[in-house]
Amino acid sequence: MRNNRVKCSLPPLSFYIILFSHQVLTMAERRRPGYSIYREILDEEAVDVIAQKSELFLFVKSPSLFHTHTLRCSGPRAKRCLLETIPILSWLPRYPIRENALGDLISGISVGVMHLPQGMAYALLASVSPVFGLYSSFYPILVYFIFGTSKHISIGTYAVMSVMIGGVTERLAPDSDFMNWDNVTNSSIIDTVSRDAQRVKVAAAVTFMSGLFQILLGLVKFGFVVTYLSEPLVRGYTTAAAIHVIVSQLKYTFGINPKRHSGPFSLIYTILEVCYLVPQTNIGTLVVSIVTIICLILAKELNAYLQKKLPVPIPVELIAIIIATVVSWQVNLEQKYGVDIVGVIPSGLQAPVFPEASLFGQVIGDAFALSVVGYGILISLGRIFALKYGYRVDSNQELIALGLSNSIGGIFQCFAISCSMSRTMVQESTGGKTQVAGALSAVVILFITLWIGSLFEDLPKAVLAAIIYVNLHGMMKQFMDIPALWKKNRVDMLVWVGTLILTILFNPDMGLAASIGFAMLTVIFRTQLPKYSLLGQVPDTDIYRPLEDYTQVKQVPGIFIFRSSATIYFANAEMYQDALGKKVKTQTYALHTNREKETSGCNNPSCHNFHAINSSLINIISDTLITDLTFHQFTHHNCDRHCSNAMHFLLSFLLFNFC
Repeated sequence: MRNNRVKCSLPPLSFYIILFSHQVLTMAERRRPGYSIYREILDEEAVDVIAQKSELFLFVKSPSLFHTHTLRCSGPRAKRCLLETIPILSWLPRYPIRENALGDLISGISVGVMHLPQGMAYALLASVSPVFGLYSSFYPILVYFIFGTSKHISIGTYAVMSVMIGGVTERLAPDSDFMNWDNVTNSSIIDTVSRDAQRVKVAAAVTFMSGLFQILLGLVKFGFVVTYLSEPLVRGYTTAAAIHVIVSQLKYTFGINPKRHSGPFSLIYTILEVCYLVPQTNIGTLVVSIVTIICLILAKELNAYLQKKLPVPIPVELIAIIIATVVSWQVNLEQKYGVDIVGVIPSGLQAPVFPEASLFGQVIGDAFALSVVGYGILISLGRIFALKYGYRVDSNQELIALGLSNSIGGIFQCFAISCSMSRTMVQESTGGKTQVAGALSAVVILFITLWIGSLFEDLPKAVLAAIIYVNLHGMMKQFMDIPALWKKNRVDMLVWVGTLILTILFNPDMGLAASIGFAMLTVIFRTQLPKYSLLGQVPDTDIYRPLEDYTQVKQVPGIFIFRSSATIYFANAEMYQDALGKKVKTQTYALHTNREKETSGCNNPSCHNFHAINSSLINIISDTLITDLTFHQFTHHNCDRHCSNAMHFLLSFLLFNFC
């Protein structure tokens, strides 16, 4: 019976001894014994002399060395530069057809179907004919397919960019410039043909200029400019821009013709004008708008409910414009009820025309704002998907790719484009894995533009406005950022709210500039009011925390560890010095003027161990080294790694050995 028993193999005693020893050693690392430090404190110049700083640090100042490193060219380097400039040459020859072709095909068709209603709708925001929205969904996509590095984003028309374009076109080509007197009706009428043609020229000019700005910034490696657009600023700005978009579409919803206002407070004036004209609402247009909005909301909710069960989302927007076009054609909404329709949509593509150079001077400011906003939105979304799928997005190359898309698009009479969140999500969820999906969506738009675009001439503009409203619900949800930021970071919340208010009160272009300036002021504000604290040691650990925030944290006798929550520079150096004096309860003096006064008349050797700091004349002080600090010597026992562990803090520290 004993032979049939299952033997339980236990670890030997040595295993437990090793495990116990490991735990003891682990605890010993946390409770290290004291050790002694004895060395002279060195300033930066002394460290450079002892360590013999390399002369390569100053290679920019050496013309021969600079030219040696930058002008030398070889075959591999030229090939690398070519592949970096034209990324399609590196990834397309290695395109895995079996793995990616089917997903890219389905995704491209799905996104192409979305381009049709969104392109036409966003063209209304840009105050140009809907067909130019289709052009903007074709040419720029093909250019980005060649030069872009993001695999998942969907390039094309975007609401925020379109409303910024619309502000420029209506400012430089207002209705008042195209009024003609009609002798038959004895009233003024608008020459819509000439007006629309001029607005297309303005849109093409500002798009071309914005593309040039983006190319220039990309060539000088200025991709980091997007870092000045913080997430609260971008989200607050897009929310305010969405409000501008909604207000600009109210005229299509109610069937009214309010006056165009520009400049500061134009949004408020437009709302007041719309309220004044509400009694003149076209009932047929309003009914079409309400029915379309309700149907789209219900269809999108059904789409979200069946998202996991359907391989491809239901193209609710395409179905909506098809049904609306058929109903409008059969019922004759324009003639019977006065519903405004899209009108003539020419078939085919436009010949390239260079934008009018005379307009460049008038749109240069708007073009720069468009270039920054469009790139900020694109690179933010591109980095999200690059991080998710484990590849790299080149920020400078993205600037060049977007700039070429806009500049070439401007020659083909497109308006400025960027990246759309809704289309990108569809492209990614339907299996799109590379830029091929975007190219296939452009092919879908090409097919629509050449052959079936004219079928949508009876589409009511109110339906396009309803599509815009429903697509902006995601931006309206960003108002929920306010309570979240209130709990997380109230300064960021202030940036969010300030950006929203400034962009609503001013135009999107002026609002962006004011918002960036406001965000920069908050940065300065943070450096002017930092948190100063003395750090103490958590018992039996090498962890340090502020003394005023914890009850069990103890200050090490003979040592002060002082921390500031902001980097020290000339604007806050004096406040730093005052805070240091208050914390250590010692008045600080300038050593180079008062060192003799400190030691004169004092025969006690311990007086030579008093140390002071002069930071009033230091422009920038390193985070971990005070360059104007002079110690005769530093001697302390049982330091317990205070010096090395203080370096883990991002801000400067000071050690005092006082008598």
